[in-house]
Amino acid sequence: MPKMIGQGLSRREREILDALYERNPMSVSEVREAMPEPPTYSAVRSLLRILEDKGHVRHKEDGKRYLYLPTLAPQTAARTALRQVVQTFFSGSLESAVKTFLSDRDTEISDAELDRLSQLIAEARAEEGEPPHG
Repeated sequence: MPKMIGQGLSRREREILDALYERNPMSVSEVREAMPEPPTYSAVRSLLRILEDKGHVRHKEDGKRYLYLPTLAPQTAARTALRQVVQTFFSGSLESAVKTFLSDRDTEISDAELDRLSQLIAEARAEEGEPPHG
């Protein structure tokens, strides 16, 4: 049985979605070429059909071939996946997730990124009507 990743996706399904988010629309052959150690053409076609049944992928006709593309915009898919990670690994606590990244010595965060994060927090507070913290 394949290992499931994220929202009930196997590793191969995730690879296909990654390829489609990088460049779409794509034919079965193009998806296969974009995959590391790709399975057979018919296996990729079957996986695309499964992803379509799950609602992650749709196709459009281009002559005799189908071109596949994701159903969600990349930003929407990223937000959904991130919410799932925060819920699963951090009991829904965004603070715990951020704290993990900030305390991880392998994660490099530049001063510019920290400044931008501070700015985003200030903007979020302003939207909620909270006074800025000084």
